[in-house]
Amino acid sequence: MSQLYKELFNWIEPVMMARRLIEVYGEPGLIWLDSDKSKNGRWAILAADPIESICSRGLPNHPSALNPFELLRSIHSGHWTGWMSYEAAAWIEPQNPWKQDSMATLWMARHDPVIKFDLEKHEIWLEGVNQKRFCEISKLIKDIHLQTTYATKHLDQNKQFKGISKNEWEWITNQKEYAKKIINLKKYIDTGDIFQANLSICCKAKNSENIPSIDLFEKLRKFCPAPFSGLVVGQAEAYGEAVISTSPERFLKITSTKEIETRPIKGTRPRNPNPIEDSDLAADLVTSLKDRAENIMIVDLLRNDLGKVCQIGTIDVTQLVGLESFSKVHHLTSVITGKLNPNKTWVDALEACWPGGSITGAPKIRACKRLYEFEPIARGPYCGSFLHLNWDGQFDSNILIRSLLVEKNYLRLHAGCGIVADSNPYNESEELIWKLMPLLEALQ
Repeated sequence: MSQLYKELFNWIEPVMMARRLIEVYGEPGLIWLDSDKSKNGRWAILAADPIESICSRGLPNHPSALNPFELLRSIHSGHWTGWMSYEAAAWIEPQNPWKQDSMATLWMARHDPVIKFDLEKHEIWLEGVNQKRFCEISKLIKDIHLQTTYATKHLDQNKQFKGISKNEWEWITNQKEYAKKIINLKKYIDTGDIFQANLSICCKAKNSENIPSIDLFEKLRKFCPAPFSGLVVGQAEAYGEAVISTSPERFLKITSTKEIETRPIKGTRPRNPNPIEDSDLAADLVTSLKDRAENIMIVDLLRNDLGKVCQIGTIDVTQLVGLESFSKVHHLTSVITGKLNPNKTWVDALEACWPGGSITGAPKIRACKRLYEFEPIARGPYCGSFLHLNWDGQFDSNILIRSLLVEKNYLRLHAGCGIVADSNPYNESEELIWKLMPLLEALQ
């Protein structure tokens, strides 16, 4: 890699920086990997005006479709960010049936320079290898520090978004229909066809006013902060598309020394403003045999996935079914680590583990086939991942749950629950509301 230029700046709020970048470069191509200042969320990253991008659309049987994993293998060093959709799995298991989504299967862009925010120290670092572009952004950051009226201007801009009422959302599958699907899905579980499946539903709303993605994300990040959240706005072949996430779940992190980590989530309870009731909900989750069994199934699945690409004897479960509490929900999270084989890359690991076990089921490919039967539309980026490749080769990704999909004049929200043998259809339908309601309320 060429020389990496770095410069330290005093603190500016990321949202202020993002809006200034949009003023100068436009919203298409903007990437904002955000976080919540937790132990897994120290850094945020912003960049605009990408130098280049790659894009894949459609399924393997489409004549112009490109294999997203091979596209990822083709990229050279640099700072890359984007999304990959759930249906990228069609390139791994083409014999399984997959629905085709209208959004890009893969959109990935290279930015130079990028702005990194240390949320713990309240410092800003500018990093890049292109000296001319580095100097341009450096000047822009210095100008923001001098513009004392910019904060007021930013607040005025944000007031333009009036919100989306709950009754504007059209449910593709309602709660009653969802409960019926669970009953039918459990028949497959009862016969031993599968052990678990993460069944999802979807709602859509018109975006007739073409609300800027930055406005939507700002609403969500204030109401639902999360360690693996962010905004990626497509450009070029993905123009008009954006993915907004408030995800609490890491998919794969691979360091430059090939250490790998995944943090699957299974098990959810809502938060309660009353501390005693909130503690009771957390205790109920921790002691739930159903939720614990569901989580352990996915731990076993991911250990098997990592075993395809990791050195023998290096896979370890460093946290088994631990409680993690976020602003709106409690979750059970496990942590699995390993050491990548010397001849394997981050793309090999991504391919071996795709799609994530926590949002599919067990056995994974069989569960995907049953989900195809019960889910009326494609998932698209939902249950896919944000992908981030750093200058030094470190790779990180999330699971795109609690995420809003933007496609031209439409907005889309999905949510899902893990269904096992003793799942109660009514309880699972209620869990969907715990997951979706914070997003719907934040967008009002």
